[in-house]
Amino acid sequence: MKSLAIISAMICLTLFLATTSAKASSWPVNADARAGHMLKLWPSTPMLLAQFMPPSPEPPAQLETPAPIQPSHSPQDPNELRISGLGSGSTQWTILVLLTFLTFIPGILICMTPFARLLIVFHFLRQALGLQTTPSNQTLIGLSMIMTFFIMQPVGQVIYRDSIAPLQMGKITALDALVKAGAPMHQFMSHYVREKDAALFLDMAKEPRPKSINDLSFRVLLPAYILSELKAGFQIGAVLFLPFLVVDMVVASITTSVGMMQLPPVVISTPLKLLLFLMVDGWHLLIGALIRSFN
Repeated sequence: MKSLAIISAMICLTLFLATTSAKASSWPVNADARAGHMLKLWPSTPMLLAQFMPPSPEPPAQLETPAPIQPSHSPQDPNELRISGLGSGSTQWTILVLLTFLTFIPGILICMTPFARLLIVFHFLRQALGLQTTPSNQTLIGLSMIMTFFIMQPVGQVIYRDSIAPLQMGKITALDALVKAGAPMHQFMSHYVREKDAALFLDMAKEPRPKSINDLSFRVLLPAYILSELKAGFQIGAVLFLPFLVVDMVVASITTSVGMMQLPPVVISTPLKLLLFLMVDGWHLLIGALIRSFN
C-alpha cells in the first residue's frame, strides 16, 4: 500500500510540474524570474514526499550490561556433607584416594579381620542343624559383619587417633597415615597367627627369620593370618557339629530298629536338634564363646 501511494504522489508531482512549466513559458518574465519561481516550488517537494515515505527506524537502544551477581555466602548447614582435601592435598585427589580405598574394603574385611572365622562357624552351625536356607546367607553375612565391627572397634579407635585425625589436621602426609594405620592391624593379626603358618610363608618368601612374630612383614603376615583363621573356623565348626551328629545317629538307629524304613531320619532328628539348641540357649553360648576367643 505504501508503494502505491508513493507512485501516485510521484505521478501527481510530475503532472503538476509539467503544468507549471507550461504556464511559466507563457508568462512575460525573464529567465531570472522563472528560475526564482522554480526555486519556490522545489522546497515544497521534499515535504510532499515526506508524507508518503515510511518513517526511518530509530536506532536500537543500547542494552545495559547487567552487573555481575556476587555469590552470597549463606551460613553453612550443619547437616551438609563437605569433602575437604586431606592434609594439604586437593579435593580431587582426596576423592580419588577414597574411591580407590573403597575397592579394597571387601579384601580387608575378609583377610585382616575375624570375618572369615565367624562366617565359617555360622555356616557349620546351619549345616549341623540340618537347615538349608535358615538363617539365610544375607543374615549370616550381616551377623558376621556386626560381630567383626564389635571385635575390631578398639583397633579402629587406635587407627583413628593415630592416623586419621592427624591426617585431617594436616600434621602428617597420606603415606605416614597409612604406615601408622598398619601398626595396630599388624599387632592384632600377630596375636592370632600361628607360628607354624608364619614359618611356612617365611620359607616360601625366602626371608630371614625375625626375632619375634611381631617383626613379620605384611607379605608373610597376611597369608599366614588368613590360613590360621580358616583352621580356627573349621576347628570350631567340627566341635560344634559333634553333638548334633550324635542326635542324628541315635535317631537313625532307633528308626531302623523299629522298622520305620519309609520315614527318613532327618524328619525326626531336625526338630530334636532345634529343641536341643534352643533349650541350651545355643546362640548366646556360641556368640559368647566366639567373642571370648578374641580377647
